[in-house]
Amino acid sequence: MIRLQKVMADRGVASRRAAEEMISEGRVRVNGDLITTLGTRVPEDAHIELDGRLIAAPAGHRYVLLNKPVGIVSTAQDEHGRRTVVDHIGARERLYPVGRLDTDSEGLLLLTNDGTWAERVLHPRYGHEREYDAWVEGDLTDEAVARLQRGIPLEEGIARAVRVSVRSRSRGRSRLSMVLLTGWKRQVRRMCIAVGLKVTRLVRVRMGPLELGKLRPGEFRDLTKREIEAMTAPTPQPKPQVREDTAPAIAPRVPRRASVGPSAPRVRRPQGRREFVPQVRTTRAPRGIVSKRTTTTTGNARGVAPRVTRRAAVSRARVEGPRRQWSGERAVQGGRPTRERDARAAAGPAARMAPARPPQWRRSTRAAAARAAPRRGRGARE
Repeated sequence: MIRLQKVMADRGVASRRAAEEMISEGRVRVNGDLITTLGTRVPEDAHIELDGRLIAAPAGHRYVLLNKPVGIVSTAQDEHGRRTVVDHIGARERLYPVGRLDTDSEGLLLLTNDGTWAERVLHPRYGHEREYDAWVEGDLTDEAVARLQRGIPLEEGIARAVRVSVRSRSRGRSRLSMVLLTGWKRQVRRMCIAVGLKVTRLVRVRMGPLELGKLRPGEFRDLTKREIEAMTAPTPQPKPQVREDTAPAIAPRVPRRASVGPSAPRVRRPQGRREFVPQVRTTRAPRGIVSKRTTTTTGNARGVAPRVTRRAAVSRARVEGPRRQWSGERAVQGGRPTRERDARAAAGPAARMAPARPPQWRRSTRAAAARAAPRRGRGARE
């Protein structure tokens, strides 16, 4: 079942819009019944009368390829009385153009009376390319060609050429080939104007698998059965290209290869204790007193190896004070057991500021005092 206005248009009575007006006016009967409701569906071979006259059954579908010349309007009827492509062909069938070409453009144009086929040809899902040869005036630079491929913003959207190739290039006039997927109004001309080029001649040379071939301007031919089927076959879409800056896939982690020979057992150190490293410290006698250098190995008061730090020397100097002190008081050393390297630090912080003096210094001082005592006595008796 098909809508009545479509059946009337297929039989060549009028366009669908004009057929709808005839139905609303009550001028159409189907199998003797008056039809005034739009969208009524009828069989394709229904008996249809218009104003009491029988409308003949539609003839077979026809598909025509025309090389449209300049100056002919690509429409079925023109309000201004200009010559149309239908008048140029002069067919008995009611043909109408599939798509359009500007009046000042020329090249390949399809005509048919099969509405379903025409709709499928123009549908973007089938992705039929439209190739044009354009003669332009202006400076055709590489940047202009790149902009045509990147896209030009128009009222309908971004107009982008699939491919652009330069056929010839001169200082003022050039010829290029453009492939588009859309057929917007004066699309090629507007795109060229956006990049500073003026189109002087425009010819459509291909539409999908159909090529203009050797047809001269004004000539036409019927399509073959293979060409008709090729125009309705879906065009395979190109696969998306992988960007070069895409991050590479991460390789799986490979476990470490085990050693072949026997390995030594792993020694674990106890937590909280570190290996004892003895430190050698040399003590010098004061100037003028002969004494041997004594070497001691230090540790803390608990007998545990002290923790080695980088600030050990600074901390010792801050706690012990100067190394050489000549006071006669008893030397008492203080310090923190955890930071000092000598057992004398066990005296604690109370004696931190007391002068420190080695034991051999004390013995030398007593001997000097004993030798000096008689001299003071003789001087006093004299």
